Amino acid sequence: MSANNLPPASTVVGMLKDNGFTSVRLYAPDSDALAALGGTGISVIVGAPNYVLPDLATSASAAAAWVRANIEAHPSVSFRYLSVGNEVAGSDTQYLVPAMENVYGALAAAGLGNAVKVTTAISQATIAVHLPPSSGDFADGDKPFLLPVLQFLQRTGAPLLANLYPYFVYTYNPGTMDISFPLFTAPGTVMQDGEYGYQNMFDATVDAVHAAVDRLLGASGSVGVVVSETGWPSAGGEEASVENARTYNQNLVSHVGKGTPRRPWKVETYLFSMFNENLKEAGVEQNWGLFYPSTDRVYPITFGTK
Repeated sequence: MSANNLPPASTVVGMLKDNGFTSVRLYAPDSDALAALGGTGISVIVGAPNYVLPDLATSASAAAAWVRANIEAHPSVSFRYLSVGNEVAGSDTQYLVPAMENVYGALAAAGLGNAVKVTTAISQATIAVHLPPSSGDFADGDKPFLLPVLQFLQRTGAPLLANLYPYFVYTYNPGTMDISFPLFTAPGTVMQDGEYGYQNMFDATVDAVHAAVDRLLGASGSVGVVVSETGWPSAGGEEASVENARTYNQNLVSHVGKGTPRRPWKVETYLFSMFNENLKEAGVEQNWGLFYPSTDRVYPITFGTK
């Protein structure tokens, strides 16, 4: 995380357990965090940062070394997904599938090919059409790199990770929707899409990603989608307030188990983020946290059963 005032990893893992979290996402393989997570049963998405992609893509031995140092070295950690890159864009996309292939091969050689799924996380900016959800489509400029990504995921049985923010859909499109739609507070159906009625922007966005995936893959099949980031800022920008952040995140937690109109089953979802981050750009970027670095909550919210 982009902060220099966070509590130690052991404290953070204690907070995860105390608040009923069963999964966590790490953007890089922090050794202290992984040591603290070992034996807890908390499942982990771990990231191979974007800057290592050239090495992972061009050298199978580099991929094997990375897997040894960051996955095999932590046998008591419940790794769920290995995200090769996060929101990879521009010229770096050339490395994405070759890196995924080499990491996949390294995991298989280590006997972990069935235990840890290799994937990547896409930015919401790759989605050109959100509404109506059935018309969901990726941006034309991103389709050339996304198609081989999806083909890899389809072949290996891994889901696509998608960072999805109704907050940005709302704030980047002023006047196009009432804030109740992204906040899960609309009293009834806001958008009718064929036989499916949508009462919140989250469901619409998730189903739009599924539609975009299916449209790009065509008749060859589909790929699952995991929401690897979502949240609402508590300060620093338009409609960024403690009350709106609490409303969005609490309603999200209560809702995701029900699924979407097109897929009425649990949507695997990761809230962003655990803490406010003081080294990020001033404004909303510093204010996505559920907790202050002091470990106090930014606002009251119930995460799980504890």
